[in-house]
Amino acid sequence: MTGAGRLDPAFRADSWNRLRAGVDLLVIGGGVTGSGVALDAALRGLRVGLVEQRDFAAGTSSRSSKLVHGGLRYLEQFNFALVREALRERSLLLDRLAPHLVSPLPFLYPLAHRVWERPYVGAGLTLYDTLGGMSPSVPRHSHLSKAASLRAFPDLRGDTITGSIRYHDAQVDDARHTLELARTAAAHGAALVSAAQVVEFGQVDDRIVGARVLDSTTGDTHLVPARVVVNATGVWAGRIEELAGVEQPITMRPSKGVHLVVPRDRIAGTVALITRTPTSVLFILPWGKSWVIGTTDTAWHHGFSHPVTTHADVRYLLEQANLTLSSRLTEDDVIGVYAGLRPLVDHEGLSESAISREHLVRRPKPGLVTIAGGKYTTYRVMAADAVDACAQDLGDLPPSQTSDVPLLGAAEPADVLSESRRHPGAAAIDDEDLDRLSHRYGKLLGELLDAIVLDPTLSRQVPGGAGTLAVEIAHAASHEGALRLDDVLTRRTRLYLEAGDRGLVAARHASRIMGEVLGWDDATRSAEVSRYQRRVAAELEAQSAPDDATGAAIRERVMDPRL
Repeated sequence: MTGAGRLDPAFRADSWNRLRAGVDLLVIGGGVTGSGVALDAALRGLRVGLVEQRDFAAGTSSRSSKLVHGGLRYLEQFNFALVREALRERSLLLDRLAPHLVSPLPFLYPLAHRVWERPYVGAGLTLYDTLGGMSPSVPRHSHLSKAASLRAFPDLRGDTITGSIRYHDAQVDDARHTLELARTAAAHGAALVSAAQVVEFGQVDDRIVGARVLDSTTGDTHLVPARVVVNATGVWAGRIEELAGVEQPITMRPSKGVHLVVPRDRIAGTVALITRTPTSVLFILPWGKSWVIGTTDTAWHHGFSHPVTTHADVRYLLEQANLTLSSRLTEDDVIGVYAGLRPLVDHEGLSESAISREHLVRRPKPGLVTIAGGKYTTYRVMAADAVDACAQDLGDLPPSQTSDVPLLGAAEPADVLSESRRHPGAAAIDDEDLDRLSHRYGKLLGELLDAIVLDPTLSRQVPGGAGTLAVEIAHAASHEGALRLDDVLTRRTRLYLEAGDRGLVAARHASRIMGEVLGWDDATRSAEVSRYQRRVAAELEAQSAPDDATGAAIRERVMDPRL
């Protein structure tokens, strides 16, 4: 299916034409849930449109812990149904839907107490394994001695552990997964447009009948008739309901989750770690050439578009990591940070960490369905439930088919690697890069190799790009709907997090490559680089701020121009 679902300028123009002509179902929000709704509805034979105010996965869907998991701590809350559902979805993603982007990940759970902790945690993991089904996609848990634990993770502090338990969950490249979900929806007939913000709803006798949408690339507004609108905007869900005139809009309580990125050579270990913290859990996760350390779980009371990592966040996570690690990380080791907002539905009296991660579907007005809450792992179930709720406005609908439809690139990476080696474009790429690309693109890797055949210079690494190839930048603009430099450096690639300088050196080179695809003149390229530089400067300054209020004020000096 090489070339299918190509999100290029021609597709964008065609999508606007189809949106203006009217759709059965209009999705607001291009995160994992909104993209999942678009795919689900398209597979049921509906005319589907999706509008996203910034970029696909620009919000929470690119700022998760990069995990597909059942959630061990939800067992302690006796939320067995949520864990079972998430583990079922984990198996689907690993085995069928996206095996190139979702892979098994072994964890160690260090034990500190000699008598009670091993049987207590072991009983929980036995239940976790059982809820995963009779034929789980990952190995069942096992018990390790202290010596075996230190062999698996040499940088564990030996003075704090008595042993560990090893179990498995799964890891996902969240931004790429969301993007491929959007491309798959497009391949099945959905019209998708980013940089498109709903500014007004069309209403007839209190029924929502569509929306007026601003194209921020041109300044034009377009009326999009729709039989039903699905609000899949995460933390913005309440604001969208307010815009629609809902008398009692849903109340969201965003919770900030911060993660740090450190180089792979700073921690000696071959598996992931999970430990408890006073407010949440701590993950130390191998991720490509780096480690991801997170997370926090604190209330956020500022703008939703650009949550910030502050000095207090960095200090807290390093302190928690160093309680477990012997490598003694410092702020100088941190090469990247990111903060995301969990879209929690408010439950009065509960702390952020205690609020259920179950999702909520509601129909606050005829013609409007809101899907809120939930976990990244259960996006497909959330999407199916949201489309099911649209039956009140659309009439009887066929059942969801998404459990049987793999994403466009879905394939085992080893199979992709073997096949790709026979492609003429592969001769210009070394085995390490080809292996990395097979995990990031799956069967869509052929699109990149075709481009290299046409222009062999695209096989070169981008200067300052942490190993990123020029073809990845070009492909982001030609096939993946990237409209701005920020889209490529932050989401289509890992440059912002792994380059060490937040991608500043690579930015000018990337703007040239993108510009050749999108027809940018010198002034546009310069403006894109300048804006990116200002964004990085603001985020670095915010990272030194003592608190959220100060950091947010600094970061919001440089807003995404699409907002």
